[in-house]
Amino acid sequence: MSNAHAAPDGANAELIGLIQRHVDAQREFDVATLQAVTADNYVEVSPAGEVDNRDKMLSFYDPAQRRPAPTVRVDEQTVRTFDQTAVVIARLTYTMGADGQARSFAMRASYVAQRFDGKWKLVSAHYTGIRPPKP
Repeated sequence: MSNAHAAPDGANAELIGLIQRHVDAQREFDVATLQAVTADNYVEVSPAGEVDNRDKMLSFYDPAQRRPAPTVRVDEQTVRTFDQTAVVIARLTYTMGADGQARSFAMRASYVAQRFDGKWKLVSAHYTGIRPPKP
């Protein structure tokens, strides 16, 4: 029998807020916030399938490397907690460009968060592209 359960409303909101702060910091190339919301041992599987440690992830978001920022919508969040650990799955929809030139694509993201001194931090993320619907 699993000890997993749906997160209480407060933890659910806190974890969804953590994911939103992470996504916003990525979009804004805000390294200080990325450092604040990720644990020292953070690791992610990038959309390209590469395994990146925290330092590599932070270097990707160095403000000197800043690229045009897409808008990002976070929805379809599912939160599960396991004592001091949580798993959050969400859909991220990116829109780049403007007016009639806008292009959108979506990814499914799986996040693992752990509570450190009463505060949730991300310890991993895994990104997988979502195929667009067939015409």
